[in-house]
Amino acid sequence: MSDARVGLVIEDDQDIRELVRTVLSQAGFDVTVASSGAEGVLIAKNLNPDVITLDLGLPDIDGFEVSRQIREFSDAYIVMLTARTEELDTLIGLESGADDYLTKPFRPRELRARIAAMMRRPRSAPEAADTLPAEAAADANERSEHGNFSHNGLELSYASRTVVVDGKEMNLTRTEFELLHALLEAGRTVRTKADLVRRLRDEDYDVGSYISEADERSVEVHMGNLRKKLGDSPQQPRWLQTVRGVGYRLAPEGA
Repeated sequence: MSDARVGLVIEDDQDIRELVRTVLSQAGFDVTVASSGAEGVLIAKNLNPDVITLDLGLPDIDGFEVSRQIREFSDAYIVMLTARTEELDTLIGLESGADDYLTKPFRPRELRARIAAMMRRPRSAPEAADTLPAEAAADANERSEHGNFSHNGLELSYASRTVVVDGKEMNLTRTEFELLHALLEAGRTVRTKADLVRRLRDEDYDVGSYISEADERSVEVHMGNLRKKLGDSPQQPRWLQTVRGVGYRLAPEGA
């Protein structure tokens, strides 16, 4: 039986569908393709993929709604592929549950690099750790050495990928979990938006890679989604404090 990770390509353009299928196959995925949104949702439910690439302009259901439906039952990484360049479309895509996006035309090497960075983060289910590639497992073990975090009624365990607030377990995406973990690690030290983009790309904070305004805006959207799930107030934050014009840090103890 194959130990390959599972990829799902939801794309109605045959040429792009074949290109993305090839990229994922070369990266070691068993790839299934779908040419419509409804078909993609059904396949995602049956296959439980690790990564999904999702076209926004599908013929039946738009990609935003496909992402929302998939998020009801799956924690797969979702990368939206879109020919639309408007920032609003990008933000709606991230708010609907996508983890990342690329605009068409895109470079296959960049898509593969983005997916490789995602897969170095463990899946949220603790039992899935045994199925991680060796490199991802080592990365998870390294980060879990930081142990558990507890702050103002919030408890995070990196080893079990769980977040509990006032005794209630939160249902976070892996991107939201990583951002929260980064702030808990940093404590009262400010993490810039660029820092957090690099964290999501699994790059060192001091790496001088290019970070666009759209990349930083995507962090703002993910942080906004995280705030909503935690029930945190931007005006009187209990956990996530915005440092205007810079980034984010952990709110003080007792806030």
